[in-house]
Amino acid sequence: MSEHTPHKISIIGAGSAVFSLNIIRDICLTPRLQGSLISLMDIHPDRLEAASTLCRRYASEVGINLQIEQTTDRRTALLGADVVINTALAGGHEWLREGWQIARKHGYRFGGSLHIMHDEPFWINFYQLQLFESIIQDILEICPDAWYIQSANPVMGGITHLARKYPQAKIVGLCHGFTEIYEIARILGLDDRDQLTFEIPGVNHFVWLTRAYYKGEDVFPLLDEWIATKSRQYWASQQGGSLRPKQIDLYKRFGALPIGDTGTDGGGSWGWWYHTDAETEALWQENPEKWWKDYFHYTSQGVEQIRQIGADMQNPVTAHFKPELSHESIIPLIESLLHDIPRVMIVNVQNTGEYVPGIPRDFAVEVPALVSKRGIQAVQTAGLPAAPLAYALRDCVAPWNLELEAYTQHSKQLLLEVVMMDHWTQSEQQARALLDEILSLPYHNVLREHYQ
Repeated sequence: MSEHTPHKISIIGAGSAVFSLNIIRDICLTPRLQGSLISLMDIHPDRLEAASTLCRRYASEVGINLQIEQTTDRRTALLGADVVINTALAGGHEWLREGWQIARKHGYRFGGSLHIMHDEPFWINFYQLQLFESIIQDILEICPDAWYIQSANPVMGGITHLARKYPQAKIVGLCHGFTEIYEIARILGLDDRDQLTFEIPGVNHFVWLTRAYYKGEDVFPLLDEWIATKSRQYWASQQGGSLRPKQIDLYKRFGALPIGDTGTDGGGSWGWWYHTDAETEALWQENPEKWWKDYFHYTSQGVEQIRQIGADMQNPVTAHFKPELSHESIIPLIESLLHDIPRVMIVNVQNTGEYVPGIPRDFAVEVPALVSKRGIQAVQTAGLPAAPLAYALRDCVAPWNLELEAYTQHSKQLLLEVVMMDHWTQSEQQARALLDEILSLPYHNVLREHYQ
């Protein structure tokens, strides 16, 4: 048994075997968390059973004492929980893709369409917001002292809404997009991540590298040299990845480098002017349609791989998932909160202290924070340059504030205004046609009733 007090960690949406297994792997490699009770919860019994079996096998193979329970009842999972991790997606990818097909028909395309042609469109956000609220309400009733960690999207809108409506809850959002900085450092020949410090402020999926130091030396001169001497050769030899032409162009325009989903050709494919047509996308080596096709193929392959690993009782799970830390931030954050191990981590919290100057105080921002038993204490940043801040307010803050108001007021008219704010909307008729066709889908009864 661990010499430390065992804790209960509940994972909502644990049927994602890869995600759950990564959490179990990191817990197994975190001595202070050994002996913990891990409650795996999912509404899909078959997926839950497969994930739970793999997790138990993994813990057994590495010889770690973990108690792993499984349940399809959320309230059971929350009973006595110290930490609740939410990774659940209501509706699934099919609802997402069918909505996209309708949007394409009405003239919408990838490229800064953050509430339509994105994996956070308004018709998925609705179900996620309902799920987030129901979980928080259960937590406040069953385990009110538990920390709620949201890794499920939309993190920006979700943390903003929950922090406003449930200020008594202990909530934080996590996203691993900022970790692209480590890949960028590797490309620049800076291999020791422990020697790298940085500041990447913004709002979730819209964050910008404004400061970076390696062994105390400014990284931006190295980046400028790489752009001048190596970028074209790199782009000619590799499609996709980090430090792509669009990222570099944005860096030259704004003086800050877009990180993670901010500048990918997936995600929201921001900004729209790189995606006006196929020829323009080719010029910038952008192809969001292919990016998403590859992403969905990768996820389906992952599901099949997990199925095969689970069915293969002759070979250990550790042969496929080495006992190495995943570098995800969930388990280090939990260790810091429960065992008072102070760490500076990148989190999503309400901007109460103007940690990103210019973003409203009641809106969620992504910033560094000191995490310990005392809680999550966000760190003041120098903020964003003028242009990224202006775009953050226009493309992220304003539409989300409007969508949250539409959600709260059950207002179809305000939801229409969210669609009207999209760059690809050319007329009210177009926006109405899109909204009405989405709402008319037979499985959107709850969505339709909410906005009537």
